[in-house]
Amino acid sequence: QVRLVESGGGPVQAGGSLRLSCAASGPLYTRLCMGWFRQAPGKEREAVARMSLGGATNYTDSVKGRFTISKDNAENALYLQMNSLKPEDTGLYYCASRSGAATACWRDDYQYWGQGTPVTVSS
Repeated sequence: QVRLVESGGGPVQAGGSLRLSCAASGPLYTRLCMGWFRQAPGKEREAVARMSLGGATNYTDSVKGRFTISKDNAENALYLQMNSLKPEDTGLYYCASRSGAATACWRDDYQYWGQGTPVTVSS
């Protein structure tokens, strides 16, 4: 069974920081790719940051230089450090994982999802 549990969201003022955490469990093959996605009110879900098993990363343009994805393999945890937050970063942030080769990590069709943690950035 795959289980992804996010934490760390909440309200923050523009310019502030948050660190999201995702506790992951399940067979390793289900977590070869891991990522953070978000869905803003009235918008479609989008990929924010993704990471392959080998540590390669990919960020959406709007968060480059502000967000950092990282993982702790020993703790089966995924993190998203978010700095210089903007109101447009507001949304429900999901931790997700999938199986597949490294190139699959850059696709949006992740197979396993957490319940999400809300982030609200006020101006």
